[in-house]
Amino acid sequence: MAQPELKRELANRHVQLIAIGGTIGTGLFLGSGKAIEKAGPSIMITYLIVGIAVFFVMRALGELLLSKAGYQSFTDIAEDYLGSRVAFITGWTYWFCWIMTAMADVIAVGVYVQYWFDIPQWVPAIACLVVLLGLNLLTVKSFGELEFWFALIKVITILALIGLGVILLIIGFKTDAGSVTVRNLWEHGGFFPNGISGFLFSFQMVVFAYVGVELVGVSAAETADPEKNIPSAINKIPLRILFFYVGALFVLLCINPWTELSPAESPFVKTFTLVGIPIAAGIINFVVLTSAASACNSGMFSTSRILYNLSRNDQASPHLGKLNKNHVPGNSLFISTIVISVGALLSKLIPAQAFGIVTTISAICFIWVWGIVLICHIKYKKTRPDLQAKSKFKAPFTPAINYVVLTLFAGILIIMLFAGETRPALLCTPLWFILLFILYSIRSKRGKSNQA
Repeated sequence: MAQPELKRELANRHVQLIAIGGTIGTGLFLGSGKAIEKAGPSIMITYLIVGIAVFFVMRALGELLLSKAGYQSFTDIAEDYLGSRVAFITGWTYWFCWIMTAMADVIAVGVYVQYWFDIPQWVPAIACLVVLLGLNLLTVKSFGELEFWFALIKVITILALIGLGVILLIIGFKTDAGSVTVRNLWEHGGFFPNGISGFLFSFQMVVFAYVGVELVGVSAAETADPEKNIPSAINKIPLRILFFYVGALFVLLCINPWTELSPAESPFVKTFTLVGIPIAAGIINFVVLTSAASACNSGMFSTSRILYNLSRNDQASPHLGKLNKNHVPGNSLFISTIVISVGALLSKLIPAQAFGIVTTISAICFIWVWGIVLICHIKYKKTRPDLQAKSKFKAPFTPAINYVVLTLFAGILIIMLFAGETRPALLCTPLWFILLFILYSIRSKRGKSNQA
């Protein structure tokens, strides 16, 4: 009996909203409060710099994915250009990235629910995981529909925030913290209130805010007409970055002096409370709750697909490569969900530190994955001029821009080493890569002995 395959059931509207959902998540709605605390108004520049870098990563990924019909994810690309060892490490690291990200998201779910109910963070976190698992076990179209509506809620919310902010700016609305004015961007300690060091230390949380943008690539194997839909989604990323990140933060910081925002709560909820709309603040809290659930949903989707892909490439247990009757990798979903539930445990054990720890580890591992994409693209340009000549979606300014972005990523890792909050996670994360290196070596030796 033939092995069932993943179904191409994600339509263009699903892909477009998955791309938007990937660029608007917990990192913006909750993590931006922590980033603003470090950088003040200059956080807008940080989001712009990292956003531009991520766009060039996505252009490189898009060209690579479309260069060969058999590619299902960037682990296939890594294997072609950098070998099976790097593919093994990158595949499992990407799975680990999304595990950490989904943990951060379920922790955030617990934080948001506490806005209404005085219950332990881990209770709503577990409830969220159970519901999302049930939905993800259905067809991939169910995932696409759920993500479509989740992302649409986020888009409408930010549009409403920006529209409200523009109106408040025009009329010079006054809040308890003062007038709504562009001068709030520099009148409270300057545009760089914590100096260059504060600006640099904000990069970690901003990197985390962009994790998930590469979901367009992960969904390629289940996307109808990828040659049309993937380039369309990727090319809209710069506009989304300018509007949803820089635009939203500009409005937030004009309404709120940055000194009024707490790193422990969503600046979006704080903004609507400050302008005297408490009911709207509750609605926004619901929106950011759905945003966290959406990001967790994306995490469950991506981790299950990467395990499925690793299994099909003989880099994980064959049981993880089995699809259920809905053509969904059910075993991989169950395993990933169980590991993600550790985030709920962290919410119980260290509720104050849990979010910061997992976001730092996630950011570090995503830098690795994005870096591998850029290196593969450099190798592709050097070794496959035939494929590049036929490409209809060439990445611009390459290979020079690849080296520039790789240098930026290396600089961000160095910054993390000097920041007290991120240093422990940065020093511990290499243990993960050492473990993978050892596991790959063991698997290779077993494979050779079995062949003998």
